[in-house]
Amino acid sequence: MSQEPRRTGFSGPTLVRLLARLTDADAPPPATSLSGQLSQWLGWPDAIALSAALKSAPAAAPTVARACGATAEEQECARVRAALADAIAGDNALTARRRGPARPSALAEAVDAQVDYAIHRHRYVSQQQAMETAIGALRGRLRAALSTRAPDMARLAMVDAVMERVLGAREQSVLGSVPALLEGHFQRLRQAETAALAEARAAAAPVAPGAWLAVFRKDMQSVLLAELEIRFQPVEGLLAALRGS
Repeated sequence: MSQEPRRTGFSGPTLVRLLARLTDADAPPPATSLSGQLSQWLGWPDAIALSAALKSAPAAAPTVARACGATAEEQECARVRAALADAIAGDNALTARRRGPARPSALAEAVDAQVDYAIHRHRYVSQQQAMETAIGALRGRLRAALSTRAPDMARLAMVDAVMERVLGAREQSVLGSVPALLEGHFQRLRQAETAALAEARAAAAPVAPGAWLAVFRKDMQSVLLAELEIRFQPVEGLLAALRGS
């Protein structure tokens, strides 16, 4: 089976580098700075809400047992992240078991030719929804914990709530395009194996059909784990603030 070209010259988040490699695409540098991009994404009501959060002066909260609380939040963050990662890995393993061992020759080719990408898109979107729900709840819990700390930490919690609301739709739109990008990779792998099988038959060589699907499942799992890493960044920031408060 022929190999697709691999690009390795990109820097940046793992998700961006993975998608650039799998789609064989160039990733141009951002045309504007982060502050410039934010100014394009924020409407004036959003800017007002963010400004109000930054200028707010929350009342000092009563002292709480911080060391114990921070440990509890760290444990919860680790539990949620591990559960999401396990769900991604488990879904991939379950798919492989359901498919079973490759059948010989023409029968396996017929089965593989009928594989529908919609099944994999559905699995990917389901994992995205699980991440969004679990991480959203976790951010809310961390904000609630920060709001009981010093006024500057309570202000940070307010800012994060505004940013989650404002940028949530943008994040959903960008990450929602990932399954479509993976479909192209899926089709290229299948077509490459079809061509390789034709060449093997012409040369009367033994064939082992179905390897392309295992490659795709592994690649999709890697992309999902990279997406989890990006989605978890706000959580890591809140957790770091909680540790230092």
